[in-house]
Formats: sequence, C-alpha cells, structure tokens
Amino acid sequence: MKNNIHAHVPYSRLAEHLDYAVANRINPEVFFPAEALDHLIWEELSSLAGAIHSAGLKTTIHAPFLDLNPGAVDPSIRAASHHRIQQVMKAAELLHPEVIVVHPGYDDLHYGDNRLVWLKNSIDFWQEFVPKARDLGTILAVENIFEKEPSTIKMLLDAVDDPCFRHCFDIGHWNLFTTVTLEEWFGELGGYIAESHIHDNHGQCDEHLPVGEGGIDFTQFFPLLNRHAPDAVWTVEAHSTEHLQRAMKNIKNHI
Repeated sequence: MKNNIHAHVPYSRLAEHLDYAVANRINPEVFFPAEALDHLIWEELSSLAGAIHSAGLKTTIHAPFLDLNPGAVDPSIRAASHHRIQQVMKAAELLHPEVIVVHPGYDDLHYGDNRLVWLKNSIDFWQEFVPKARDLGTILAVENIFEKEPSTIKMLLDAVDDPCFRHCFDIGHWNLFTTVTLEEWFGELGGYIAESHIHDNHGQCDEHLPVGEGGIDFTQFFPLLNRHAPDAVWTVEAHSTEHLQRAMKNIKNHI
C-alpha cells in the first residue's frame, strides 16, 4: 500500500480518531471549518500535532471554503477569505502539513464575463500567501470544484508560477462536472498535481462513496495519477470509518 495515503477528518473529531489513525498508519488530512478556527485552543492543537508527529505520521490540511472566495469581485468577501487563510497558515505552523488544500471559488455560470476579474483577484490573493507556504515547507493546492475543464485553474497556476502553488485533483468533482476526459485533464494539469482527493459517485451528486462503489473508472485514474504525479498525496475523502475501511480495501486492488 502506498505510504502517503491520508484520510479526511474534521478538526473537531481529530482527537477521537487519532488512535485509529496511528494504529492503521493513516495520515490525517485535517479539515478546519470556520467555526473550528474561531474557537481553536492552540495548546490543544499543539498537543495533537505533537502526538501525530511522534507517531511518525504526516499531515495535510483542508482549509475552510464555505462562503469564501479568494478571487471574489466583492472586496469584503476577499477580506474574509484572507482572514481564514491567515488562520490556516498559523495552524500549519504546528501541524507542518505537506499540502494545504484550498478551494478556488470559481464557477463559470456565476462569473461569466467577470472571469478575468476573478482571475486577477485570485492571482493577487495567492501571491501573498505563497512565500509563507514556502517558509513553512508546504504546498498550497487549488482543488477543482465546479470546473468543467481545466483552463481557469491552469491560468491561475501558470500566473502564480511557483512550486509551492499547485493543484489538488478531486476525481469525484471531476466526475460530476467535467466536459473533458481524464486524459485531457491530466494532459493539462497532471504535472501540477500535488494531491488527489479520492472518492466515488454516480455522477449525480457528491456522494463520497468508497472507491469502486460508484461509476468512476479507477482502472484508468490510478495509472494516470501514477504516471503524471507519482509523488502526489492520496487523500481518501470518506465520511465514515466504515467507508474509509472499504475505500482502503478497494484501493489495494488498484495498486
């Protein structure tokens, strides 16, 4: 089994799942929603981070995303997004994550003719945080959400142009919204992938099913991921321990 597999866990449940993660050698991807950041007890986070690192596990972070948009036209929304990422970067000083996953906040139906305005705002936003990521030894990775094809993310990555600013490819979101093939997506962004979120669905809603229990062709996906991004972090986005166990079992069939 690949030794760089992570699993999604909300910060509020990290303590209760830590023994399981250590026993099963599963690296946590810690999700910080806004409320967790606002009520964070830094001594508690320091203690949990110490236990994770002492056990020889690695970490990644998933930043908050609801209501946020780094490229927003409204400056007040950008300011709120900036505040949240600042909080995440402070948490990263303790967790030492390999990758920090962030959402772009873009969808073409919403922005339409404002696409380039969003892109400029987003470039300016992330250029401020990339030096901090470099200082922390981590990578900020922009996840595909509503993107039908990779051009907007590629323009953002090309413009920032830094090895500490990369792509998190979410195979489940791709299956929901794509108008391009997996080969086309990897052809454009494969070399930028620092992490992949791995879960399944039937193409209608974001079910977060274990690998092989939806409609995604993982016999095609894993070879592409290994070829284009052999060092990428694999994060299983399961919403229950049972689903995580089934996902880990099913992934073995593809390795």
